[in-house]
Amino acid sequence: MKIVSAEFVASAVSPNQYPGTEFPEFAFVGRSNVGKSSLINSLLNRKKLVKTSSTPGKTQTINFFRVNANLMFADLPGYGFAKVPDAVRKHWRGMIEKYLLGRNTLRAVVFIVDIRRKPSQLDLDLKDWLEGNRIPYILVITKSDKLSAGEKSKQVKLIGNILAGSHGGHRVVYSSNNSEGRKLLWSHLVQLAGEQKNSPDPRHGGTEES
Repeated sequence: MKIVSAEFVASAVSPNQYPGTEFPEFAFVGRSNVGKSSLINSLLNRKKLVKTSSTPGKTQTINFFRVNANLMFADLPGYGFAKVPDAVRKHWRGMIEKYLLGRNTLRAVVFIVDIRRKPSQLDLDLKDWLEGNRIPYILVITKSDKLSAGEKSKQVKLIGNILAGSHGGHRVVYSSNNSEGRKLLWSHLVQLAGEQKNSPDPRHGGTEES
């Protein structure tokens, strides 16, 4: 996938602040500090388009990015942050659920987990919630370069077993540092983006760059 342009469009906390819905859209979701921002920057061949932070809970809005003037990425706040007040967590959860259930151009969720971590109950809850609401997702296992080949194989198998679900979707092992999995992930995104906008919505009873 050749990236001609990638630009920040808007930050939003409610539907009336979302940008227009003329482009297919993908939402990026994962625990705090799972490498979500680095993943998006890697996909877009940009180093600092999406700001990265080592502080859990830093992203508090849904941030939209337009890609090649024909695609949209939505960077959602991370979950599992321990130092954020309960009231803030509840607000963010409502904001995210409203977006995922109501955004009619959403093609799929890019569900991100860290290869070095055993999936948490929050990860399992997200998987069950997505499947319960019939929202398609791509499971992306990030930071693959942090482990040896043997450890990587073991962890991918462990994560796959824990997060095995009924979605029948895709799984990609990814590294933002060496671009492992980039071409494969882009191929899935392009395929999903090409699905007709008028096809039945699966949420409502319907479903490396060279």
